[in-house]
Amino acid sequence: MKNGLNSVRARNPPVWNVIPFPAKQSDRHSDSAECEKRLTEFMRTNGILRFNTKEYQAKREDLEFLRTLGSGTCGVVQEMRFKPTGDIMAVKQMRRSCNKEENKRVLMDLEVVMRSHDCPYIVKYYGCFITDSEVWICMELMTTCLDKLIKAIRTGIPERVLGKMAVSIVKALDYLKEKLGIIHRDVKPSNMLLDMKGTIKLCDFGISGRLVDSIVKSGNAGCTAYMAPEKILPDGHGYDIRSDVWSLGISLVELATGRFPYESCSTDFELCTRILQDPPPKLSTSDGFSQEFCNFVDKCLAKNCAVRPKFQELLVRSRDRQCTWQ
Repeated sequence: MKNGLNSVRARNPPVWNVIPFPAKQSDRHSDSAECEKRLTEFMRTNGILRFNTKEYQAKREDLEFLRTLGSGTCGVVQEMRFKPTGDIMAVKQMRRSCNKEENKRVLMDLEVVMRSHDCPYIVKYYGCFITDSEVWICMELMTTCLDKLIKAIRTGIPERVLGKMAVSIVKALDYLKEKLGIIHRDVKPSNMLLDMKGTIKLCDFGISGRLVDSIVKSGNAGCTAYMAPEKILPDGHGYDIRSDVWSLGISLVELATGRFPYESCSTDFELCTRILQDPPPKLSTSDGFSQEFCNFVDKCLAKNCAVRPKFQELLVRSRDRQCTWQ
């Protein structure tokens, strides 16, 4: 076929559905060889792009660069067009290297987005390209992230809108826990994406951790600014999904007010000290927020993780008839 398009076929379910996660109990300290083994398994889907019900066997040359969307320590995200069909997508281009931790992040990001194809609150996966030096993950193109949104509008997001956004993120996090057995560990506004229809989706799963008996013991990964107290000062027993609930709470305060609650901190040490010693950030009804929304955020930011709600409890609260913001 023209433009390097080798084949097109309808297939249901997607071919990547058959690739399982590795056993939870054996991969906590995966080495480089394990990463390479998993990437080799993913080679079975190499170059297969799926749009709606059709699959295309493609090459990287079939993608046309349009613009750079962003960059980070592990790679770059570009807006690209699939020339044979005209479909536009975001392509996350990440390096394969001799760095074990970097390779694990690439692998985790690919695994999670690939396996979350049936979750409407996680960015949609189209396919991947894997070479000896790079991994390209092709995903749906969203309009912006919530971090950029509040910087652009220079104010907070209205409560009635933010409440619906919060529910979408909680549903995404609950899906990760219940269906995939993982915790995101990097919940923050820059990882919450928005499209032109107002749909909110979660992205960036590179530092997600696997849950063993609902607990993670593999380090305190994540952005310090949104890190829960129990991750900053661990007790040796690990932490659970409620650390992501704290991160959600900090994100909601920032998105509601347009300001990061610890913006005056100049060092990570000062930031950690305030998270541990200061009362948690709050929203107030005197600033125009409903009591229900203030209570929701207060629950998310309970210092004691034992009394902090899990995802299902948050969803029940959001469905309460008295929640005017949902």
